[in-house]
Amino acid sequence: MSLGYAEKLSYIEDVGNVGMSEFFDSSHVLQEKIERLAEMIQKSKHLVVFTGAGISTSCGIPDFRGPKGIWTLQREGKPLPEASLPFHRAMPSMTHMALVELEKAGILKFIISQNVDGLHLRSGIPREKLAELHGNSFMEVCPSCGVEYFRDFEVETIGLKETSRRCSDVKCGAKLKDTVLDWEDALPTKEMLPAEKHCRMADVVLCLGTSLQITPACNLPLKCLRGGGKIIIVNLQKTPKDKKASLVIHGFVDKVIAGVMNLLNLRIAPYVRIDLLQVIITQSLSLDERYVNWNLRVASIHALKAPLPFIESIEVSFTDAQKYKAAVLHDQPFNLKRRTAPAEAFEILLKLNFSDGCGCPSIQINVPVNFKVSSDCFNLDKESAIQNLKERAIQDLCCGQNALIERKVILEPKTEVANHALVTNIKAFNSDSWSNGDVKHPRGVNGTKTSRKRSFGRKRKSRF
Repeated sequence: MSLGYAEKLSYIEDVGNVGMSEFFDSSHVLQEKIERLAEMIQKSKHLVVFTGAGISTSCGIPDFRGPKGIWTLQREGKPLPEASLPFHRAMPSMTHMALVELEKAGILKFIISQNVDGLHLRSGIPREKLAELHGNSFMEVCPSCGVEYFRDFEVETIGLKETSRRCSDVKCGAKLKDTVLDWEDALPTKEMLPAEKHCRMADVVLCLGTSLQITPACNLPLKCLRGGGKIIIVNLQKTPKDKKASLVIHGFVDKVIAGVMNLLNLRIAPYVRIDLLQVIITQSLSLDERYVNWNLRVASIHALKAPLPFIESIEVSFTDAQKYKAAVLHDQPFNLKRRTAPAEAFEILLKLNFSDGCGCPSIQINVPVNFKVSSDCFNLDKESAIQNLKERAIQDLCCGQNALIERKVILEPKTEVANHALVTNIKAFNSDSWSNGDVKHPRGVNGTKTSRKRSFGRKRKSRF
């Protein structure tokens, strides 16, 4: 989990067992168990997955209770671990993306997560098929109308407190709240009710990377037992629920799931991270009407004052370099003020230099400017444009593509707003490298090659 999240939690003396020993099934036993698990999943009618911090450790996010977990090190008085990536740039693991494929194939019906890292939503799991019991560090919610806002930055508070932003619905405008629970907060009914419902309906509840210690969440999988359902636990540590399980697997979650996906002949699509920003140009005539005073702003689509965490700096240049002076913007908010003649048309070249954790160093966006032309608004099919971006990124297996997805004009003051979608990360997976032999983390971004047999999510005939 985020080290910042752990530090924001209220202090309590007893956080349960920590520093728990890890166990590993032998390769022969592990393979037999993977085959049993694949068969149980393949035969299931209502599969529910229950996830914990262990599915995100391969994403560079430390867990809590493992030998090098946050609470383990805190109790031992040792320095906390360092995350390999900024929390907001963490990418879904092979397990996250495999669950997406299982959902698309109609096998996985629902996910219950104790994690606050937002990686299930980033992976592509539909919100209506996900219960986030402890909240989401990247989510804000309007307490008045219930609208949720999934952010590209970590929300600054936890404990269901008010944040610095408001609901964007003009009829509402209420102050937003974070969604992450502190110790004393009760599990939200909105998440618990569907979680309980699906556990009761489940014939298989697959618990991945969780010590099953935090109540009442840890008791949810048990609800399937009354209806004849089975519990499977995949975790490196022993759990209090092991005796209730039909199958307990001690192995890396990614390795186990990779083996299952191979046996089910399901291929895992790459993860493509899409980030959004807006380019805003506001103009006004000078007092003598000889010039246009204009202001360029590059901002978050989430709110004008929200951070753009994936942008380090912006280099601004122009097609006519002799007439217009270039600039480098280092500080947020990214603003540039200039004055030009009203009749002049030119093009602004924005080189966006990305921050740590992005898959490529920079991209360029071209912004045409013509103050004499009356610009019409247009709103492209956002989902289609983003899907096309993803397909191009997967085809090239590199990031850096971008597309204009919306453009609107505000008359007073005269302002043009252009929303852009950017491919800032891509991560490909080869489940064969995980299921055959030693665990190997998939390489992250540009230049990664995938197997030629990859079908990107197409379901093939099962081996069972």
